[in-house]
Amino acid sequence: MIRSELLLELGKANPELRPDDIERIVDVFFDEIAQRLADGGRVELRGFGAFSTRTRDARKGRNPRTGETVEVPGKRVPFFKPGKEMRGRLNV
Repeated sequence: MIRSELLLELGKANPELRPDDIERIVDVFFDEIAQRLADGGRVELRGFGAFSTRTRDARKGRNPRTGETVEVPGKRVPFFKPGKEMRGRLNV
């Protein structure tokens, strides 16, 4: 599902809301999750799952074109762990 499909489904489920309002709600939802993760926090949605970040250590990589060894800096990456209910829905 892509963002526009999500907006359409939310519009069908909530016909009393204007499309602009639905888009604003989705924007706030995703912006808040992203900001919390950027601040080093965690977002838990009961029954769905938890978003957090994990740290990847610096490492040596290889440039695929030249074969030259390059330093890849450490970084934080987003991580999602599905909740028990989500795993149950997937494995029915």
